[in-house]
Amino acid sequence: MPTATGYTLTATTTAPFGEAVERVRAELKQEGFGVLCEIDVQATLRAKLGVESDRYIILGACNPPLAHRALQAEPDLGVLLPCNVVVYERDGKTQISAVDAERMLSIVGSDELAETAAEVRRRLSAVVERATAS
Repeated sequence: MPTATGYTLTATTTAPFGEAVERVRAELKQEGFGVLCEIDVQATLRAKLGVESDRYIILGACNPPLAHRALQAEPDLGVLLPCNVVVYERDGKTQISAVDAERMLSIVGSDELAETAAEVRRRLSAVVERATAS
């Protein structure tokens, strides 16, 4: 079960980084999310700053029906989309974290978004849990 932090749903796996990324992709697809963008933070920091860092990837995920529902309720919500899921290495382990949509969308202050936010949270929690399962 993922741990909820102040703004993420997170868990650790012993799976190698590449395998963890593929698991996350598969689980996102299973939950109806597509990956709209991918940012290789390690490569970007190397290219832009000349620094070496641990492997770190950001997957910008979107579930079109849920995004549509949320944008109908709150058009400016696009500034908080897509839902990011990160996979990174720390201390020999692979960490997977997803944004906690309920926490994030609570800043909007819209009761109309509560149900959608809860559903996104549930689905992303399932992604993190299954992607980190042994």
